Amino acid sequence: MADAQITLAYSRGTGIVAVTNGEQYKSAERVLRAAGFRRGTEDTVYRLPTADEATARAVVTGMVRRAEEHGVSVTTSSRRFIGDAAGDIALLLPGQWQYRVEVYSHPVWQGDLVPYLWDSGELAQAVRTDRAIPYAATLKNPGSGTSLLLVERPGHRLEYLVGAFAPEFLDERVGDPHAPRSVVLPPLPGRAAQAIAHRYLPAYDRAVHERRTARVAEALDLIRSRLGGHPDLRVDAGLGAANLRGSTVSGAAEGRFLDSAWREFLTVLDHAPALLERCRPAASAWPQDAPALLRLAATLKDAAGVRADLNSGGPISRAEHHARVRPVIETWLTHGERFLRQARACAPQPRSRVVVPASLRPLPPGMRPHTR
Repeated sequence: MADAQITLAYSRGTGIVAVTNGEQYKSAERVLRAAGFRRGTEDTVYRLPTADEATARAVVTGMVRRAEEHGVSVTTSSRRFIGDAAGDIALLLPGQWQYRVEVYSHPVWQGDLVPYLWDSGELAQAVRTDRAIPYAATLKNPGSGTSLLLVERPGHRLEYLVGAFAPEFLDERVGDPHAPRSVVLPPLPGRAAQAIAHRYLPAYDRAVHERRTARVAEALDLIRSRLGGHPDLRVDAGLGAANLRGSTVSGAAEGRFLDSAWREFLTVLDHAPALLERCRPAASAWPQDAPALLRLAATLKDAAGVRADLNSGGPISRAEHHARVRPVIETWLTHGERFLRQARACAPQPRSRVVVPASLRPLPPGMRPHTR
């Protein structure tokens, strides 16, 4: 593989586009600039600013000659520009999606994706081990917080791979066995959008739901373990909620417990609201859980108020903090298991399905490979 490479592609809206890669990619950039290619302000894709076919052919011919003189390899993609593919898919996906082309000119730059990918399939493997991903496209849905990565499938002429970045509210990474698996996409935008909407996104949403539920379960287990570390404290089930009591009155022990429990409860506060919205006790095997879930929802609002006051830096004493946090912790220690069984029994609502227009045609082929 040459140390400096230029890959040409055809973009429906722009015309001839070029990306550079290789350890000496700057040499390739100098060749493109000298030929008249200009880089966009929002990405690192070079574009030839002319719509005249004869002029474009002459510029490319001169650029190839100059590249040969400087030891830069020039190839022409058999695919169309990935930005066009991403744009067509984004228009067909349910909801509002934004797309952006990213270029990884230096071979090691694609490694920057690894800490943010949440994938247990072929995409993660390719990004980690295959240095043949000089560019990609991201697809983002601001409403749901979903962010996808679209790449040309290495070793295949037409197919694509799509997977996900970890959502901001989950600290998940590549290697997580519970992560959704990337899927292979065909070159037709309608079928690609259908594969994402009907196969990939449901799996992604289930994985997010399960990880949120697991986070809440882990946090509640930690709070119970903290309670076990204070033998003079116990939770007595009362009418509708627990009461935190000390067998030997120890305000200091209770305070230490509430301080540590609050730190763990912040995880519950981050993830439980979204899960509660999906719970439907009446449709579950435990319709009697409905009153408990209402109490839990009310305590989450109280806890959100405590966090807002703390984050604002307002005056709140330790005693006041404990007084406001105590009923929250008590209620979740009492009814947390009911919440978890409801969360595990429910599932995310499916997103809208993709309807492909009957008039949609296959993607146009890319430019013919350049031969010297």
